Amino acid sequence: MVFRSSRDRRAALAFIFVTAVLDIVAMGIIIPVLPQLIEDFVGSNAQAGLINGLFVALWAGMQFVASPVIGSLSDKFGRRPVILISCAGLAIDYVLMALAPNLWWLALGRIVAGITSSSFTTIYAYMADITEPEKRARAYGLIGAAFSGGFVLGPVMGGFLGEIGPRAPFWAAAVLSGVAFLYGLFILPESLKPENRMAFSWRRANPVGAMMLLLRHPELTGLSVVNFLLYFAHHVFSAVFVLYAAYRYGWGPREVGLLLAGVGVLDMLVQGGLTGPVVKRLGDRRTMVLGLAGGTVGVALMGWAPTGLIFTLAMLPNALWGLAMPTIQSLMTRRVGEDEQGQLQGANMSVASIAGIASPLFFGWIYSISIADSSPLHQPGLAFYLAAVILVIAVGVGLRTARRPDCQEPPS
Repeated sequence: MVFRSSRDRRAALAFIFVTAVLDIVAMGIIIPVLPQLIEDFVGSNAQAGLINGLFVALWAGMQFVASPVIGSLSDKFGRRPVILISCAGLAIDYVLMALAPNLWWLALGRIVAGITSSSFTTIYAYMADITEPEKRARAYGLIGAAFSGGFVLGPVMGGFLGEIGPRAPFWAAAVLSGVAFLYGLFILPESLKPENRMAFSWRRANPVGAMMLLLRHPELTGLSVVNFLLYFAHHVFSAVFVLYAAYRYGWGPREVGLLLAGVGVLDMLVQGGLTGPVVKRLGDRRTMVLGLAGGTVGVALMGWAPTGLIFTLAMLPNALWGLAMPTIQSLMTRRVGEDEQGQLQGANMSVASIAGIASPLFFGWIYSISIADSSPLHQPGLAFYLAAVILVIAVGVGLRTARRPDCQEPPS
């Protein structure tokens, strides 16, 4: 089934938005209870923290391996079957984790989750199929807003469901993924025309082969470096934010949860409401640089902030960070053909996965030495300062790449 009318296109956009929200809510629901379930198995809070970190790295590692494969499969067989199979796979996986009798079964569940959640590459490729190049930044902004909304709703729902029991959120996540599958089964049309499909090749589908696509185009290489630096800097929050907020401001779970919810709301407003108008006025390239610059200012202020109030206010310039990701995606999709959109998104996800593995380890190490009494670098905000430096480098690479003649935007 392919698009036959504007009604099909609207239905597809609605499905992609709803699916993104449901998938992220399902992922976010288990965040508050997964460490508790791990602790129930191992009987030690300290060991549970270590294993939870390993599970995060395992999930990111599976995304690194699986994303190019799933992206290439969608280039061959179309977006619809890949998205539907991934939704069904996630539903089955959450049931597996809800019933997990031991830690090994839980680890298997995280492996399957890393593979099936790689369908996000296909969601981005789907949006590239159905959206004109000049409108893709706004479309990707809407997807980013859906992700942010999911991350606001998911942990809140998971916290309430966790009061029932540590396995209840997994059942809820399975239901949400099942709903996404059924919704797509009856509503989602195919977006990739048969004449635009590409034969599957393991040479392109492995992570190294997929990223060769980025190296074949100099402008894609530069933008992928910006993408990597953006993801790397962003993981300062997942790595140290909770510990930093408790150490410096005495914040507990309530304050942290409220701030994270506020961050999600700001991100929704920026990506869903601000990206389109700003891109229309400034273009993709300038909007990308503006977003990176806003993130740099915000993260640097967070490292300096002597009070929790100033840290909270720093979220305002930091929210402009949300302008960068959809515009980077938009610029990159213009540099490849319709038959390579899945491979491109798979390569992008692999780049993000590398950052997701390395960055938490790096910032966790930096934070540990920055608060040690014996350390000559005793500066609690050091990790945030370094994240700001990384974003400054991203701004420089982005400006240099954007000046290339082959990375100029086509006239509207």
